[in-house]
Amino acid sequence: MREIAQIRRLSLWIFFIPLIAINLCLFISQNYSLLENTIFIVDQIGRSGFSIPYLDGSLSISRASRTFPQYLIFKPAMIITAVTLYYYWSNNNSLVNKFKSTNIDYKFKTFGILSAIFLAIHSIFLGIKFDIQIYKLMRRVVLLLFIIFEIIAQGILVYHFFKIKDKISKFINKRILILKACLVSILASVAILSLPILLNKGNTHFKHALEWNYFVGVILFYLFTRFLWKRTT
Repeated sequence: MREIAQIRRLSLWIFFIPLIAINLCLFISQNYSLLENTIFIVDQIGRSGFSIPYLDGSLSISRASRTFPQYLIFKPAMIITAVTLYYYWSNNNSLVNKFKSTNIDYKFKTFGILSAIFLAIHSIFLGIKFDIQIYKLMRRVVLLLFIIFEIIAQGILVYHFFKIKDKISKFINKRILILKACLVSILASVAILSLPILLNKGNTHFKHALEWNYFVGVILFYLFTRFLWKRTT
């Protein structure tokens, strides 16, 4: 099926583009001396010593990505990812409609496209300085909405796949479908359990480490998609 082939391709882009972008920004942040005496001198805020933020939470994704020249990588990468997400959720909606013999916009498409919109908004305004407290709050709200809508969309999509698993059984790897369901359950559980810590001040290193690992967990869903669907002709 055409939709399956497109979804397989899109899922790889959605996984690798943001993963490479955030880690390349991290590399530049920790190896800023490589760009000394060039037009790409790293901003002081975006510099850091060597660390593994996935483990020690020494810096946030925002700090590693929002200053020059890292934002030249981060912003385009996230905007491209947002556009790719739009087509990913639209193709999944078409695919489910085909298997169910319907012609409607399912909720996972709505939530998925909303998550893409909020990711694009967050990326565009990241690093822009406004000395307004409400702006800082709205930036956090936009990022939070991206995460919430993304997890909801993923959960609803997996739910629909289980409902039609008999119809799609010859097209998918059932073990990967179970893995996707487990991943979404873990992401939702971690978000709920971490909420009290995230709302309180302090625990900065924990929040940063959670941010890096959670982001990878969210996009891991799309890598699983690549292995969920069997190759079609």
